[in-house]
Amino acid sequence: MAEPPGGNGAVSPPASLPREVREQLAELELELSEGDITQKGYEKKRAKLLAPYFPQTQGVDPGLQKEPRNQTSASSATPSSSKYHRGRSGGARDERYRSDIHTEAVQAALAKHKEQKMALPMPTKRRSTFVQSPADACTPPDTSSASEDEGSLRRQAALSAALHQSLQNAESWINRSIQGSSTSSSASSTLSHGEGKGTSGSLADVFASTRIENFSVPPDVTATTSTPASSVRPSAIDLPPSGIVKGMHKASNRSSLMDTADGVPVSSRVSTKIQQLLNTLKRPKRPPLKEFFVDDFEEIVEVPQPDPHQPKPEGRQMTPVKGEPLGVVCNWPPALEAALQRWGTTQAKCPCLTALDVTGKPVYTLTYGKLWSRSLKLAYTLLNKLGTKNEPVLKPGDRVALVYPNNDPVMFMVAFYGCLLAEVIPVPIEDAGGQQIGFLLGSCGIALALTTEVCLKGLPKTQNGEIVQFKGWPRLKWVVTDSKYLSKSPKDWQPNISNAGTEPAYIEYKTSKEGSVMGVTVSRISMLSHCQALSQACNYSEGETIVNVLDFKKDAGLWHSMLTSVMNKLHTISVPYSVMKTCPLSWVQRVHTHKAKVALVKCRDLHWAMMAHRDQRDVSLSSLRMLIVTDGANPWSVSSCDAFLSLFQSQGLKPEAICPCATSPEAMTVAIRRPGVPGAPLPGRAILSMNGLSYGVIRVNTEDKNSALTVQDVGHVMPGGMMCIVKPDGSPQLCKTDEIGEICVSSRTGGMMYYGLSGVTKNTFEVIPVNSAGSPVGDVPFVRSGLLGFVGPGSLVFVVGKIDGMLIVSGRRHNADDIVATGLAVESIKTVYRGRIAVFSVTVFYDERIVVVAEQRPDASEEDSFQWMSRVLQAIDSIHQVGVYCLALVPANTLPKTPLGGIHISQTKQHFLEGSLHPCNILMCPHTCVTNLPKPRQKQPGVGPASVMVGNLVAGKRIAQASGRDLGQIEENDLVRKHQFLSEVLQWRAQATPEHMLFLLLNAKGAPVCTATCLQLHKRAERIASILFEKGHLNAGDNVVLLYPPGIELIAAFYGCLYAGCIPVTVRPPHAQNLTATLPTVRMIVDVSKAACILTSQILMRLLRSREAATAVDVKTWPTIIDTDDLPRKRLPQAYKPPTPEMLAYLDFSVSTTGMLTGVKMSHAAVSALCRAIKLQCELYSTRQIAICLDPYCGLGFALWCLCSVYSGHQSILIPPMELESNLFLWLSTVSQYKIRDTFCSYSVMDMCTKGLGNQVDVLKARGINLSGVRTCVVVAEERPRVALTQSFSKLFKDIGLSSRAVSTTFGSRVNVAICLQGTSGPDPTTVYVDLKSLRHDRVRLVERGAPQSLLLSESGKILPGVKVIIVNPETKGPVGDSHLGEIWVNSPHTASGYYTIYDSETLQADHFNTRLSFGDAAQTLWARTGYLGFVRRTELTAASGERHDALYVVGALDETLELRGLRYHPIDIETSVSRTHRSIAECAVFTWTNLLVVVVELCGCEQEALDLVPLVTNVVLEEHYLIVGVVVVVDPGVIPINSRGEKQRMHLRDSFLADHLDPIYVAYNM
Repeated sequence: MAEPPGGNGAVSPPASLPREVREQLAELELELSEGDITQKGYEKKRAKLLAPYFPQTQGVDPGLQKEPRNQTSASSATPSSSKYHRGRSGGARDERYRSDIHTEAVQAALAKHKEQKMALPMPTKRRSTFVQSPADACTPPDTSSASEDEGSLRRQAALSAALHQSLQNAESWINRSIQGSSTSSSASSTLSHGEGKGTSGSLADVFASTRIENFSVPPDVTATTSTPASSVRPSAIDLPPSGIVKGMHKASNRSSLMDTADGVPVSSRVSTKIQQLLNTLKRPKRPPLKEFFVDDFEEIVEVPQPDPHQPKPEGRQMTPVKGEPLGVVCNWPPALEAALQRWGTTQAKCPCLTALDVTGKPVYTLTYGKLWSRSLKLAYTLLNKLGTKNEPVLKPGDRVALVYPNNDPVMFMVAFYGCLLAEVIPVPIEDAGGQQIGFLLGSCGIALALTTEVCLKGLPKTQNGEIVQFKGWPRLKWVVTDSKYLSKSPKDWQPNISNAGTEPAYIEYKTSKEGSVMGVTVSRISMLSHCQALSQACNYSEGETIVNVLDFKKDAGLWHSMLTSVMNKLHTISVPYSVMKTCPLSWVQRVHTHKAKVALVKCRDLHWAMMAHRDQRDVSLSSLRMLIVTDGANPWSVSSCDAFLSLFQSQGLKPEAICPCATSPEAMTVAIRRPGVPGAPLPGRAILSMNGLSYGVIRVNTEDKNSALTVQDVGHVMPGGMMCIVKPDGSPQLCKTDEIGEICVSSRTGGMMYYGLSGVTKNTFEVIPVNSAGSPVGDVPFVRSGLLGFVGPGSLVFVVGKIDGMLIVSGRRHNADDIVATGLAVESIKTVYRGRIAVFSVTVFYDERIVVVAEQRPDASEEDSFQWMSRVLQAIDSIHQVGVYCLALVPANTLPKTPLGGIHISQTKQHFLEGSLHPCNILMCPHTCVTNLPKPRQKQPGVGPASVMVGNLVAGKRIAQASGRDLGQIEENDLVRKHQFLSEVLQWRAQATPEHMLFLLLNAKGAPVCTATCLQLHKRAERIASILFEKGHLNAGDNVVLLYPPGIELIAAFYGCLYAGCIPVTVRPPHAQNLTATLPTVRMIVDVSKAACILTSQILMRLLRSREAATAVDVKTWPTIIDTDDLPRKRLPQAYKPPTPEMLAYLDFSVSTTGMLTGVKMSHAAVSALCRAIKLQCELYSTRQIAICLDPYCGLGFALWCLCSVYSGHQSILIPPMELESNLFLWLSTVSQYKIRDTFCSYSVMDMCTKGLGNQVDVLKARGINLSGVRTCVVVAEERPRVALTQSFSKLFKDIGLSSRAVSTTFGSRVNVAICLQGTSGPDPTTVYVDLKSLRHDRVRLVERGAPQSLLLSESGKILPGVKVIIVNPETKGPVGDSHLGEIWVNSPHTASGYYTIYDSETLQADHFNTRLSFGDAAQTLWARTGYLGFVRRTELTAASGERHDALYVVGALDETLELRGLRYHPIDIETSVSRTHRSIAECAVFTWTNLLVVVVELCGCEQEALDLVPLVTNVVLEEHYLIVGVVVVVDPGVIPINSRGEKQRMHLRDSFLADHLDPIYVAYNM
């Protein structure tokens, strides 16, 4: 991205440039921003254009001109080349992983990327999160790599440029200025708390001042609602719409007011980052998507097609390779135990094993005599002293665990040989406690563990001193093997030493890729033969000294230093890991001091010795004839060996002494390089093409040296062995000579089985290779080694990786170690620790995805880390041609380790998938990696609606429509029918039944605080009407705002207005504690409804005029405010009677979830029809009682609270929902106490009861609360029924008598507040499972319960009498069949008569309230559009009319749906998936921004968990919805705004996010 003019070292072009030059410059800018030319090309052309006008720039020192580019701001991913070749002090470079070839390749790859330099948006992190060191906390917020002065100068330049720039090209301008200045670096970490005032504020100010005239700033909703201190969600608030005026259609308003012409909001850092993200995503993905037709019913996942140009093996089939014969030596012992007996009795004084103390000084030497005598004592004790004579604890052949610390080889050796002599099977294990080790012990049937006294003391104990039973472990008896506890064997007792046979000798454990631990059983004959083969290959001779740095309990450490050493009477010096940590040079010193002939090391030890080398110059390695490098099979071993040689050759190390070898637990030593002859040429290297390797083919790399892998040989096949290479998956088919496969070994020296696991054993230890035709080759069984490789020229063996580290992505194989090596070749010294990197793959969306996890150094800055991460991604991409799905950095020392300090890969993977890794930095790149998404759906054009209709009829599909009972047929002997107006009904009731109680209002204690009989309500209404005339001087038809808390006063004021001929508008009163958020909504409704007067209580009147209110709105311009607390007793001369029922009765205002404020007009006729329909559906009459616990301000809630009782004469018990906050039992206890049969509530009330009382059912019982009398419990809602909530409510309160059939929901919308309501008769609500994938295509496919990707939907109650609904295609406006999802249209006498707007937009009225089907309706019915998607299904149930019942299912609001990839998604479905992924997600909301899906999650755990959520959220949305998440925002609990109906206000959230008001904990931008 370009820096802004002026930020560039070159002076910004003055306005005096000729116009055509300016135009050419603008064109260049455009080309650059579109990515049509590279940065270099841009600079070249720009310089050329400006050269005539700026002669002086030619002479400027090029360093200066480039200067700002080196202070890479956080957002640009690749630094200048000067950063690569940093001079560094000799010792700091990490030689172990540094293959010069690899490093060069990586640098070249990065340089290539630098040309197409892309600004990756850096994640935004709250400052408080993960502060690792105090130093971090005190650094000034704006530390970009420039010094402060340069930074501020550049910022000023950017700002002045900003002011000069005209704002037409705001979009490209934002990008450039933000990247050129260091704003984004400060922004990345500090903007959230406003510390970075210097820059962040200033840029925003420029924007604000330049744009302010275009819109009034919407009231800041979020600042007040989020209270970080408490995690309680603030009481639900209806947030003000963002300055959007009502009655404009929803669609005309999707773009919120922040959008500028190009759809990019100004004045917000977030949107800039999103713009950067969009720019990076414009780059094409690597594999071109195949073009094929997708049937739009089933999405087809893109199957990676094999690349036609991929290399294929061309060699002939390989033949097994034989090692040299195993020499017959006359004095080789018949069993290893016999060798010990021989040396122990004849050479008792010879040293066998020397142990070192913590400082690396020799502390004890075990002689062969001591080893023999102590092993004998132990064997005798094990067999004779543990149980009774008749019931010994151990019998020969039993398995025994050996638990010995890594710094005590002597005790281990005695225990190991003691077991061999006692003919029990030792199982050496690592430190106690691992659950997987418990599995091994269980599968081996181990009941006894040997250990040292010191070790036993260190084990955790229970209260009574017993050793803790570890999780997953069998019960163990612990035996201490220190000499003083052993019994001397009687003179006549001799161990039984038979000739070695196939009986088990010992079991070595190995951890599989998945983390399970298995035991490889080694027979006595294998153990002996392996020692013979090693003796021959390494040419051991008696009395030689060897130095061992490896773990002596397993693998080469055990084979050489414990077993082969005894066979050859060697003297082993054991250097423990703990000494290596404190004194890395110790092993070199031991070789020097003891003139050792052989040393056993890993690359790590070579590397450590080089690091510490400068401490000691006077060591000589000339005695070494073999330096055995046991992980010689690693991709970086070759560079470690080379570097070590080059450093120590001057100290006498002979080049031919370096002997890499390859081993595996199953095949033991697979191959080893023999010590060379001095002066003979060293073996060659293989330089292989990475691309070839990924297809399993050997190709010498010629074309691109960047993607080459250099490997060294690991010598020849072992003496007496045979080797073949077979295909790693499927049947063991022999590979071709130029093909990579799994190395298999056949000899007497391998393992014999996995103990206790016969199934897996056969597949590994008894492999008969087959040829291409599938017939077996020979009858010799081979053992799979788990290593991948090939046999090269001269029968040299090359290993290129391990099966366990193989990652198969889109059919290509990559080796985890290679990827680690690439990552480390990126200069990482400042950011991460070497050797603490885990690479593994996770399966997401039908393919493996690569995850890289590394430990970050505590002193690494955010910027360094982000820089390193983005460069690693690019390096891996270039060299391996594979995308990394997720790169995570975790704090130092938090990755699970293996006992000897390596990273425990399978546990790391487990933590990653569980969300317990707690990264401090994360970068997800799903956009680059996920290339198998189905093609986006193109809507099939050219099919006319009429042909769809005909098609439906031919296919026998019904047109989707349904209706309630016909009003005309219902006979009523009801007196109410003769009154057309509700005000007349109240007057009639006041005369006919003056004392009949209509309303009863309860307080939090459940006591009635206010009641109203028919007469009382009538009188009160009269007084209010008269005061409207006197004080308000109002005329009939004026609008009056009613501002009251839920109660009877509100009802009286409503009828007072009707009596006076005024139009009431009920408005929720502002929240005294939260005026800034709630008062603007009130003000807006007052303004929009053009109210002539406000009726309210004294308290609220004071509040409206208070000083606090004045900060939120203009209090001087309120209309007349009348308080109705103390009214004079006045009789109304006569109540107003409207001339026609079509006259307006009241206005109903409500804020929709998309932030739209809409007011609808309800006529007197509609009010009567609505009340009548509800009366019929619920069978309401004057002797009934119902309980209502909902907000009475709009929709059906208002109708039930204020209108229905007056019409039907039943008694309503009113429970204000806010009283439940102080007494959760209020609603249920009222229902029980008054024996209510029908009750109405809102979702928020039901949710409060479910969460708050769910675990208190016993308390409810004790209070005598019983719900068995409840016939209907109806949730009033304008959304898809929340089945999970209603079902859990039913289940929870079943124990106190609630019938499972009682709970149901209603459905209404703005155009018609009551379309469905369950009522008392008619069939129970039905539920169906529908296929989510089909739903995205607007199809309805029913599936069985438990089907994958299924969604449970419930019917929204029964359609009310007189209501007809039809399902319509929202685009064509034609009716659809019942297997389609479409918009619900309604026709009914109580539909509202239109929007109430400032400017009556007739077209919108017609479209929403009086619209006709485009075809197929001869009657030309007038329909109203609800704005909700749904479908109709005919059920097996019988309706009241005797016909089959048609159920209406609501799926969601049309405005809320997200159009992504040509499909229609409902936010709630994505949110449900996300909420399930981690226990710390409290709430979640999604919205889209410029085609990116943004997911906001509330974190209810600790902040360390914030970044765990990013991959989990990305995974689940990809798996379940086939969508890639663009941005994941982690926020505090209570940030997602929720309105009084309990609905999420996603558009408000979106606006707050884009305006940067959320103060997120973390924002991750997925690449």
